[in-house]
Amino acid sequence: MRPTVLVSLQLALLTLIGACGGGSGGNSSPTPAVSANTPTETSNTQTADECLGTGAQLECTFNHGELVRDYLLYVPQSYSGSESVPLLFNFHGYGSSAIGQMGYGDFRVLAEEEQFILVVPQGTLLEDTSHWNVGSWTSESTVDDIGFTAALIDKIATDYLIDLSRVYSTGMSNGGYMSHQLACLLSDDFAAIASVTGSMSPETFNDCAPTHATSILQIHGTEDDVVPYAGANWTKSMEAIMDYWSTYNGCDPTPSITPLPDANEDGTVADLIAYANCINDVNVQLYRMNEMGHTWPEPGRGWDISGINVIWSFLSRHSLNGLVE
Repeated sequence: MRPTVLVSLQLALLTLIGACGGGSGGNSSPTPAVSANTPTETSNTQTADECLGTGAQLECTFNHGELVRDYLLYVPQSYSGSESVPLLFNFHGYGSSAIGQMGYGDFRVLAEEEQFILVVPQGTLLEDTSHWNVGSWTSESTVDDIGFTAALIDKIATDYLIDLSRVYSTGMSNGGYMSHQLACLLSDDFAAIASVTGSMSPETFNDCAPTHATSILQIHGTEDDVVPYAGANWTKSMEAIMDYWSTYNGCDPTPSITPLPDANEDGTVADLIAYANCINDVNVQLYRMNEMGHTWPEPGRGWDISGINVIWSFLSRHSLNGLVE
């Protein structure tokens, strides 16, 4: 059966809806907030043995284990199948949805310009709330999201010509946690990851076992009261995860700190914290977004950087084989 093409109006209505994260601030176990676009069931009710097409958003399903899993796929109009292209995963936040994330962190224009394929998976339900199984507040989940992601790479690489040395992950909040987890536990498949308002759960942090030097980008607000910048007993601090990845990647221990231009002239300046001289030319960077809360930064939302542009510029420089020439 052919996949269905999602209605653009539906996307527009969901573009402004924020994805939610791991929990409240402080040191207690989190009580996650749930966004207004929380799905009551998985987003797709149709089965597609194929998910083929270009220049349109496709709603797709496939079986993994005993579950029917859903995902959105965007293949640029320019895709011809004659040359391999990168693949970018974009994971939604806790209580959010694939269609909400497709609009909230929207890489489709860049996919056309830069010629990569975009996949936005849908999480399953845990106590009626969509999630990615990353431990901590999702520790009661039994869903194999790592296996699902690996199988989805294989599925897309069967249908399209993918450069398997250039598979990347990004995500908002719970999706950022998922991206870190993939860098730890599915390292052979991912060249680089970027997390927006996410972190590492204690389980991911303790079990992390990457197999190669991995470029890591973190974007996080200092006023995030959902996933605290300073961490809590259920989530690692920005300092802890930057220390982990910079040490693993053999970077210089002391980062440079560069204030970014106050592009919107509101008096709030973000800082780029960058670790240099890492193994195999990888990069470890943190955009410390001063006074930002739990959100995805874009100029249209009042912030000095475009998260979408910063993320793709960072990820696209890296492959499993080193820097992209």
